[in-house]
Amino acid sequence: MKIISYNVNGIRAAINKGFIDWLQSANPDVVCLQEIKAMEEQLDLNLFKDAGYHYNYWFSAQKKGYSGVAVLCKTKPNHVEYGTGIESMDFEGRNIRVDFDALSVMSMYLPSGTNAARLEHKFEYMDLIHNYLNDLTKTLPNLVVCGDYNICHEAIDIHNPKMKGVSGFLPEEREWLGNFIDSGFIDSFRYLNPERQEYSWWSYRANARANNKGWRLDYAMVSQPLQQNIKRAVILPEAKHSDHCPILVEIES
Repeated sequence: MKIISYNVNGIRAAINKGFIDWLQSANPDVVCLQEIKAMEEQLDLNLFKDAGYHYNYWFSAQKKGYSGVAVLCKTKPNHVEYGTGIESMDFEGRNIRVDFDALSVMSMYLPSGTNAARLEHKFEYMDLIHNYLNDLTKTLPNLVVCGDYNICHEAIDIHNPKMKGVSGFLPEEREWLGNFIDSGFIDSFRYLNPERQEYSWWSYRANARANNKGWRLDYAMVSQPLQQNIKRAVILPEAKHSDHCPILVEIES
């Protein structure tokens, strides 16, 4: 199964920048989208169906033009779980999961800590989602949690590791991500590419992408039982529909 995760920073804007043609060319089995910034009724779903993704599922934030996640599938999943049942998370449309016979795939959009209140919300979300996923893996042990985690884990994951006091590379955030991995998940990209310094997000300011001054914020976290099934994990910086680029993981099922 070829899975792509992509924070599109607005699906309608990404479509206007050639997202559909790119999607057909990349041809994954499952696509996890984050920050869709749209309601399902605002989209022409035939665009996705015509591209081969007849089964597309959208979980938007209550606030229009904000946050939201989606999953596009070529084959029909056995079950779709919209949200987590935790109101503070579901209000902002941050999680959606599809279950197949061999594995389950979640699209997750972890909050950013743009100010003190949002940082507090981010830490609350981090605690809640970690507990939720620990429980979930008891019943769904074969789980891939794809998305924008809004955290760089190690110094190799950020262009300027000396950066201090900025959400996304705070010691507490990095420690949480380490604990998340230690609780039974594999950072698929780092597992197969221990030395590669590649990024998945660049600021729109100061020509950051052209100068490759980026952050690796996007992960395909694979639960431990699937470790031997991870065949490929790459970052796809040539796709330019967003301030993020897509990431890809291939799982042998």
